[in-house]
Amino acid sequence: MLCAVLAVLPLAFNRPALALPASWTTPFPAFRIAGNLYYVGSEDLASYLIVTPKGDILINSSLVSSVPLIRRSVESLGFQFSDIKVLLISHAHYDHCAGSAAILRRTGAKYEVMSEDVAVVESGGKADFQYGSDKSMQYPASHVDRVLHDGDTVSLGGTVLTAHLTGGHTKGTTTWTLDEQEAGRVEHVVIVGSPNVNPGYKLVGNRAYPSIATDYREGFRLLSSLQCDIFLGAHGGYFDLPGKYARWKGGDHDAFIDPAGYREYIADRKRAFEAEYHRQSARSR
Repeated sequence: MLCAVLAVLPLAFNRPALALPASWTTPFPAFRIAGNLYYVGSEDLASYLIVTPKGDILINSSLVSSVPLIRRSVESLGFQFSDIKVLLISHAHYDHCAGSAAILRRTGAKYEVMSEDVAVVESGGKADFQYGSDKSMQYPASHVDRVLHDGDTVSLGGTVLTAHLTGGHTKGTTTWTLDEQEAGRVEHVVIVGSPNVNPGYKLVGNRAYPSIATDYREGFRLLSSLQCDIFLGAHGGYFDLPGKYARWKGGDHDAFIDPAGYREYIADRKRAFEAEYHRQSARSR
């Protein structure tokens, strides 16, 4: 089922706005994953709230239409939307950052984005190497307050996240890691940005993004090196959110601890990349 979801998701980028996958806009119960980390996204567009004594961090603003859903999720947990002090994203595609302008306007949060995605965010998607001229992929532009680089940390109220550059899907795709305390143990959390190759991506001889294949491979090397207990990602389909949540709701609060699933997912996505790269290489000879 997971592989089927992964195969469908990239195709959605080419669909008109009125034909978005239902899972992108279907509300999903907000819940605590571990420690001070909460899920506040839709069924498939994943957003995460990290609550601290000094204010909160939100990862992924999703669609423009997602902002009310995220706000309701935050408030259903007993938190204030206005307490969001830092906004982060997984990458600069509209399904993960189109709602940023509205959230920044309503909360006054600081927007922190990986350097390679800053131009895309600040142009509202017009600087994207693949979709820049596609108006259906554009979104409200937002000013970036802090430019991040690979290995930079974001700290607030005692919580520290590390930004890992895992480019390819976008030039600045970011995988986030943090440690959470749960039941007296430390759990290593990995929130995967995206290792997927979208339809139409040119991996060989890409003049708009010459290093795309190298960046993908470096991203897979980095992802394979991370220590992961809790496996999360930019889309719920990456880590089987519905299935794991059902187990969590049934009392298995370790449902999201899945190091084997993480390794399997990364290996699967790497195989898919290499297969597409070799297919394109053979055609270019």
